[in-house]
Amino acid sequence: MKIPKHIGIIPDGNRRWAKNNGLTKEKGYEKGLDPGLHVFKLCEKCGIGELTFYGFTADNTKRPKFQRLAFTKACVDAVEMLSKENADLLVIGNYESPMFPKELFPYVERKRFGTGGMKVNFLVNYDWKWDISNYSKAENKIDLIDSIKSRDISKVDLIIRWGGRRRLSGFLPLQSVYSDFYIINEFWPDFSEEQFNRALDWYQIQDITLGG
Repeated sequence: MKIPKHIGIIPDGNRRWAKNNGLTKEKGYEKGLDPGLHVFKLCEKCGIGELTFYGFTADNTKRPKFQRLAFTKACVDAVEMLSKENADLLVIGNYESPMFPKELFPYVERKRFGTGGMKVNFLVNYDWKWDISNYSKAENKIDLIDSIKSRDISKVDLIIRWGGRRRLSGFLPLQSVYSDFYIINEFWPDFSEEQFNRALDWYQIQDITLGG
């Protein structure tokens, strides 16, 4: 079985799920916590080496304050939940911005929790322009690598996006340049193991040449 070394997760559709279920939009974010832990467990079981969750972008912080507070809390809760698992955990995002939650400062350098093993990255207040802002100024290979703020994150083999949208929304532009991209129409809070398995089955039949 061909297993991707690194899976990226774009957990979209929380607000639409809340609206469809007669709730206010901010109520959808907390419903994404259990699916996130479920994905982690599935990746752990499959032997995935690295997993990246898209928490929220700098652009997301332009949403109404009550929504921003709700998705920020959900991200903090998710990271703290993952810190109770066997994971090498890193939070990456613009931590100089007031939109970056102070509760996550302890995670901006990779730390091992439990027995470690899988690298787990969480993008929080992430902005792709911030990530590669010094990229064009690099004068040599070493400077080039050092200029990328997400340099500790490897290339992504498979990106799975829930919610039916067919866009990357700025997800790790350098690491995802050759990623395979699988769309799930169901909203993230309606996550099921079957959806995840369908994505892995689809990955099996892709012709992965990396341009060669």
